[in-house]
Amino acid sequence: MALPNRVKKLLDDAEQLNDYKDCSAYFYKWLHNEFSKQPVRNLINARAEFIDRLLIKLFHDTGLAQYPEIALIAIGGYGRGELHPYSDIDFLLLVQSPPDEQLKSNLENFVTLLWDLNLEIGHSVQTHEQVLEQKKQDVHFTTSLLESRLICGNHIEFERLKSHIVETPIWRSDEFFIAKVDEQKVRHRKCHGTAYNLEPNIKENPGGLRDLQTIFWVAKKHFHAETLEELISHGYLTHEEYQELLECIENLWNIRFALHLAAGRNENRLLFDHQPNAAELLGFGAEGKASVERMMKRLFRIMSRVREMNQMLLSYFEQSILPDQGEQAVIPLDRNFERVGNKIRVKNPSVFFRREQLFVLFEHIADNPEITSIDPNTIRTMRQVRRRLLGDLQDYAGCRDAFLRLLKHPNGMGRAFTLMHKHGLIAAYLPQWRNIFGQMQFDLFHAYTVDEHTHKLVNNIYHYFDKTQPSDFPICSEIVTRMDKPELLYLAAIFHDIAKGRGGDHSELGAVDALAFCKMHGFTTSDSRLVAWLVKSHLLMSVTAQRKDINDPEVINEFASQVKNERQLDYLYCLTVADIRATNDNLWNDWKNTLLRELYLHAQRALRLGLENPMDMRDQIRDKKRQAKQRLINKGFEEEFIDLSWSRFKANYFTAFSEQQISWQSEHLLKSKDLSQASVIVSEKPLHGGTQVFVYSPYEATLFAKLVSVIGSKKAQIQHAQVMTTKDGYVVFSFVILEVNGNPVASTRANSIRKGIEAVLEDPKKKIRLKKNRSQRFKDFNIKPKIIVRPHARNDRNLIEIQAIDIPGLLTKIAEVFQANSLHIHAARITTVGERAEDFFVVSDDNYQALSEEHKAELHRDLMKKLNAESE
Repeated sequence: MALPNRVKKLLDDAEQLNDYKDCSAYFYKWLHNEFSKQPVRNLINARAEFIDRLLIKLFHDTGLAQYPEIALIAIGGYGRGELHPYSDIDFLLLVQSPPDEQLKSNLENFVTLLWDLNLEIGHSVQTHEQVLEQKKQDVHFTTSLLESRLICGNHIEFERLKSHIVETPIWRSDEFFIAKVDEQKVRHRKCHGTAYNLEPNIKENPGGLRDLQTIFWVAKKHFHAETLEELISHGYLTHEEYQELLECIENLWNIRFALHLAAGRNENRLLFDHQPNAAELLGFGAEGKASVERMMKRLFRIMSRVREMNQMLLSYFEQSILPDQGEQAVIPLDRNFERVGNKIRVKNPSVFFRREQLFVLFEHIADNPEITSIDPNTIRTMRQVRRRLLGDLQDYAGCRDAFLRLLKHPNGMGRAFTLMHKHGLIAAYLPQWRNIFGQMQFDLFHAYTVDEHTHKLVNNIYHYFDKTQPSDFPICSEIVTRMDKPELLYLAAIFHDIAKGRGGDHSELGAVDALAFCKMHGFTTSDSRLVAWLVKSHLLMSVTAQRKDINDPEVINEFASQVKNERQLDYLYCLTVADIRATNDNLWNDWKNTLLRELYLHAQRALRLGLENPMDMRDQIRDKKRQAKQRLINKGFEEEFIDLSWSRFKANYFTAFSEQQISWQSEHLLKSKDLSQASVIVSEKPLHGGTQVFVYSPYEATLFAKLVSVIGSKKAQIQHAQVMTTKDGYVVFSFVILEVNGNPVASTRANSIRKGIEAVLEDPKKKIRLKKNRSQRFKDFNIKPKIIVRPHARNDRNLIEIQAIDIPGLLTKIAEVFQANSLHIHAARITTVGERAEDFFVVSDDNYQALSEEHKAELHRDLMKKLNAESE
């Protein structure tokens, strides 16, 4: 692709820095305009040519051309002649000896001009000896040298360097191969081993450009191949596979090019913020989410193909480059399959004409933990069979039988399921799975596509059964040991989100799909109904635990009545824990673990008492008081004094807290011996999954806003909060707080938070500064606050429900609006679910009456204005 004559002329005529800037601006505008008109390969080659001409011109303008011994050499992607709009420009200035002062000055002028042009450069000035020494230490540098290209200067010095690179016995083929494979493994681990992140890195993710480049680097080092096409003659690629690789490269280049244009900088992460613009540039339309979904599904399909071919080719290379590992014992598995080292191999490719043998292969993987991967010839055969399938594999009776055997196999849902997902067999079996492959999720909770989230969920359940490792979830591990049909739990996991992206309630639609699957596969009516109920109700437990008061007997009784029996409770609990943990690596924490565990135990007790004998709130309060009192008496407190202190609190205090929390709070209050004084307690150790903050103080209308501001200023996150008044005009505030990383607050920080709250109680006029450090992720979601003002059970109060992005200082902003509207807060429940806050407040007006219609409208307007302003 030749540069436009206009660009060449501007570059040739440039003399001042501004001339070069004008030329660059014109060139980038041309790149942008041409993106929709011609192949991306032409454009990335054009940018490399433009940079070549720019460097050559500056090389002469800064006097470097007068030094005949210097060679200006492009390395890395620039060396390949491939530069995306804002890609790094990596080059080496090769000198015969260390530069003198004059040459140093010229070199500095050259580099400074490039920086002034806002170019991202990676450069070094080195002698031959220094290059070879760095090559010994650094495989990354060695890789970049493989793609070196002379831009201008001494070609003899460049050829000498090239011969040294080839002839010097540093990084033999086997060492280089091992280093690049290890490098790839580390890179994949950083991406959590999946290509299906909702904000994927086009270069670094499994299946990204780096995986393609790794194939090329190894081929270039070992086979001295200059193009991937040469791998056909070496017998590693078929012509069809080569064409497929070219198509994958072209697609990834297109998306990366569009991403650079959308971001206006060197960006390789396809962030939510850039996805709509990139999708429009690529021709997927300007329909927002729909356009992004089309683009991302295309991207994930490409990445899946790249990752599979990368694995296949690296396995072939391993057999050639590491021959010692190729001579491994062959162990027959049956008449059709054998194990070679840690790989499974099909003896005769024609065996897959009997489609059920595809699943028999994975049965052998389940039977043999030594098998960790699939032989490259077998991968190639599976790919060919998969593409020639007519209809779904579940249409074959033999495949249904084999799939059920895997589902019931103790190890079937472990590595075998992962490899089936990775190699497209689940999608080939279940038509619904094809619909969720690469399906985006536009919310603040999920980090993965629907199919990858489901795969991780199945994997989490599988780990409940692992007896070789200590369990992080002992209740789940204990439940599955007595579970009569674990396959029903796995089926519920597979179908729980399978209807996402279709419109409508995905739980309802998924339950219908699950019933149809069970009928086709011969499950009993009762088992089919259990699977369908689990799919339909898979959000019930998490919603109840995180959004309702699980210390309220009415909440527990209602939940237990929906669950109906202990068997369904066991299945639902195991599914819920695995589901939340598979949603986002940062979403799970001890607080959520504690909530779910307590809900499970409360519901289990309610079911054992019998739904016809619901737990009574008075019975619960009596039980809690008795247990908490005994703890306090054991510590030396007098029963009369305990009863006197508790007489201040209303019944809701004793339902809101566990006996452990009540005794902990009471112990500190009783020690003060003066219950008229404000008291602040912050637990130094985690209690019920988080750090507990308890404040007891005379009622003051602005106090809630001040407390949440103090906690926010200490960079702690409020996960849960409750507010309740006492019989004698005092107020109790209870917060569960965590660090930003989801861990309980460190003991030293807990002390700092306590002192900060005490300072505000002592000096009500004290101002608290809250830094605005809004997360980038909030910016990527246009989610408007939702505010509902409802009647309350008491006629003199209102219930306010607020759903909003959990921006820093959210509670402070809400409290400021309440204060401006002269509201009294009688109770509050604050819950953070992911990065969304769901808050409930019981309020009255300044005269302790319910809000008038006019007041409700004014409050709604003020809250919307405040929260919308903060979320922008």
